[in-house]
Amino acid sequence: MNRGAYRFEPVSDTVVRYGLGAIKGTGQGAIEAILEARGSTPFVSLFEFAARVDRQRVNKRVVEALIKAGAFDALHGDRASALASVSLAFDWAEAQEVNEHQGGLFDFADSHAASTQEPALVKAQAWSIKERLTAEKAALGFYLSGHLFEEYAPEVRRFVRKNIADLVDSREPQLLAGIVSDLRVVNGARGRTAIFRLDDGSEYIEAVANEELYDANRERLREDELVIIQGKVQNDRFSGGLRLSCNTVWDLPSARSRFGRYLSVAVNGKVPPVADVIRTWPPRVLETDHGRTQQGLPIRLHLKRERAEGAIDLGDAARFWPSDEALARWRTLAHEGRAAVVYSD
Repeated sequence: MNRGAYRFEPVSDTVVRYGLGAIKGTGQGAIEAILEARGSTPFVSLFEFAARVDRQRVNKRVVEALIKAGAFDALHGDRASALASVSLAFDWAEAQEVNEHQGGLFDFADSHAASTQEPALVKAQAWSIKERLTAEKAALGFYLSGHLFEEYAPEVRRFVRKNIADLVDSREPQLLAGIVSDLRVVNGARGRTAIFRLDDGSEYIEAVANEELYDANRERLREDELVIIQGKVQNDRFSGGLRLSCNTVWDLPSARSRFGRYLSVAVNGKVPPVADVIRTWPPRVLETDHGRTQQGLPIRLHLKRERAEGAIDLGDAARFWPSDEALARWRTLAHEGRAAVVYSD
């Protein structure tokens, strides 16, 4: 915000400063008004920014777009709080303008100082990596400050070991994880085929799923969604690179059920309401050629006392569906929030 101009600017031979005018929802008039207000004096806060700019030319939606894009990060690193404070900043700026014009016979020094004191930013739940990047993409059209896979990597890398950048042509099935992008469905001689990029931040690979697999996984194979895929990696004679032929697709909850051993829950003093959680997030029943199978994650309670500790495996009857919401609930119930999926002992 204190350095950017309307257009992109070269900073060095390898660095280009992003143009503020390229942020969606701004416009040339608004950016020019910001640059005029800034002049040679940097902005020091969102509130001071709102007081200095022409608010007829720079409205709240413009400021919200700038925050989502990261333009205010140097002033306020917490984008969630900054975004939640836009209306407050505009109200405060308008109040300062009214006070300045009205003056007032009883506007003594102490009261004036109090009225011009900037309020604190509105408290807001900090954005996750996915929330921050999703808002960033809405403002810029792409992710600039990170990669969506970062949100899931600490957990996913516990059972998907290989980076896409390390792949080679192989006859053996590969287990890969990444974010879906550039998804399109094409009609061919053998029916429809879904073609997309699978990107884990290290590199991307073009992936293909036949009509049957795509139809069964429409809710998973969506733009900007994490998927775990098993398939064959082979050379593509058309592109000269590698291509992934998908055999199986999982989202993260179903991958937890497939590759996780159990959910470890620390308890100390009382047993959590296991039955209530299972009723809310019951295991899923899958119809297969071999009959009905239950998909879910078993639970193991870990108890610790001063002189002893132990674990209780609750068995198949206590399986649950390990969605993000279910795991969040378990953390609220566990001792000191210690509830996590165990993938290997």
